[in-house]
Amino acid sequence: MCNASASGYLVRVGEHLDDRWGAWLGGWQLQRHPDGTTTLTSNDADQAQLHGVLASLRDLSATLLEVSAASRAPGPTLPGPVETARLTLRPGQSDDAEGTWAYRRLPEVGVWLTEIPADLDSYRSTFTRPDRLGTTIIVETGGSIVGDLMLRIEDAWAQTEAPSHLRGTQAELGWVLNPLHTGRGYATEAVQAIIRTCFTTLGVRRVTANCFLADETSWRLMERVGMRREAHAQRESRHRSGQWLDTVTYALLADEYVDNRPGNPTEHACRIDADGE
Repeated sequence: MCNASASGYLVRVGEHLDDRWGAWLGGWQLQRHPDGTTTLTSNDADQAQLHGVLASLRDLSATLLEVSAASRAPGPTLPGPVETARLTLRPGQSDDAEGTWAYRRLPEVGVWLTEIPADLDSYRSTFTRPDRLGTTIIVETGGSIVGDLMLRIEDAWAQTEAPSHLRGTQAELGWVLNPLHTGRGYATEAVQAIIRTCFTTLGVRRVTANCFLADETSWRLMERVGMRREAHAQRESRHRSGQWLDTVTYALLADEYVDNRPGNPTEHACRIDADGE
């Protein structure tokens, strides 16, 4: 059973509401449409606040047309640059499309990616979508892009009565490295930095990542940074080659995390492998 908790709500009514009603309804954002309807959105409202707004709309005799969960407004999941010994990790920008396309279009990279764009224009269109760009982290060294990471912050699963502070407490990671820069430990260094940021800055309690079992480089990196295998699904995903491939899921909890930077008192055996990614 899966139950994703909503991070906000969208309400649509059958008439135009004046802007003043937004403040009266508790700061919900109003957007009037040519068809005579109005949508009200809030990206941080809970169920109690929703019920209050619906009651207020009934008092206004507004015709209720739709009530649905609304996603959190897209924005960068990494609030600012993160520096490591050799790398800079920063939020992605629209003009990074061409720099990441240079290696994402390569057959040896695309074999494990969800999508291989046909050309730069189609890739740029996908890359610059707010939901995609907001989860993209660029990895640079010496001002040159060497790879990119995905950091998607999610709500933890919770039963309806569970506290609302469970929002934004889980993160999913992904990564792609330019083949020209493999073998130097860059991917490991970058992923370690993002995990550390999740647990020490972003308030995340659980980090996950998944890949095809055949993508040994990726799951070995997961193990190298201290993640443990939680699931192995057999012939679960259809690959573009026509084969059904196994997938594996790894995770790490905040109370399992050990900061392994050299010289840190809690340093343990999870070190950067200079021969790995």
